[in-house]
Amino acid sequence: MPSNQNPLGALPARFRRERVLIVGCGDVGLRVARNLKGRVRLLALTSSPARVAPLRAGGITPLQGNLDNPASLRRLAGIATRVAHLAPPPGQGWQDSRTVALTRALRLRSAPVSLVYGSTSGVYGDCQGELVAETRAANARTPRAQRRVDAEAAVRFNGRSAHVRSSILRIPGIYAPDREGGTPRERLLKGTPVLNAQDDVYTNHIHADDLARICAAALWRGKAQRVYNASDDTHMLMGDYFDLAADLYGLPRPARVPRSTAQDQLPLMLLSFMAESRRLDNSRIKRELKVQLRYPTVAEGLKC
Repeated sequence: MPSNQNPLGALPARFRRERVLIVGCGDVGLRVARNLKGRVRLLALTSSPARVAPLRAGGITPLQGNLDNPASLRRLAGIATRVAHLAPPPGQGWQDSRTVALTRALRLRSAPVSLVYGSTSGVYGDCQGELVAETRAANARTPRAQRRVDAEAAVRFNGRSAHVRSSILRIPGIYAPDREGGTPRERLLKGTPVLNAQDDVYTNHIHADDLARICAAALWRGKAQRVYNASDDTHMLMGDYFDLAADLYGLPRPARVPRSTAQDQLPLMLLSFMAESRRLDNSRIKRELKVQLRYPTVAEGLKC
């Protein structure tokens, strides 16, 4: 049996295959699994019995448990050598009890060698269009982003106290033509307006396949308690992004409206994104994780 000090223990070499646990095995999690398939043993936590069969069909061993029920997570102790935590926080409040429950369960026996947490670039808050490196302090302005700050703190604490090499990916807008709702097409068809150029904000993106590759790379190459901006090379205003997509799809460009009247025409969630502007510096994922983006700009990614 594996020892408490080393999850692989003194097992013969033929049994020392890495075991990667994916927590939050949705669209991106499945892409991570496809990226690693054949090289590691794949496991995924699921709270839905209906997900068991599809996961098995994809070559993933399902483990039933619920992040909102800490007692159900005890089976995760010592089960994986590396963990990709991609599950969202609870939908309300200022804290992420789910990440706390997961990290506590993982360290009950031998802690994993590495853990990658999928956070959000929203933790930076509004940077007024400035170029943002990972050294910039978090300045979350919404409960949604604050829950991610809380989760990041739990991941860092677990990394330091349990000697887990933890990496935090700060993720912007995820897109992909083969992802449900993964392109601006639906919004363009609805005719949702965008801000005037003088009121517009910078927006950041990452193709779902590139995000999966970044996540996989961080599992092995990420430095201890390190933050990475998981973004592509695009530095584009939001309105220009939708204009580009409209041109690619042969659809009318969206109307432009001033910020002063946008609140009467746009959903509150969308308005919250339009209240923050930043350009993410992604040089660290290239330098440290050795990631070469397949879709370095949205112009390339939206065409695939």
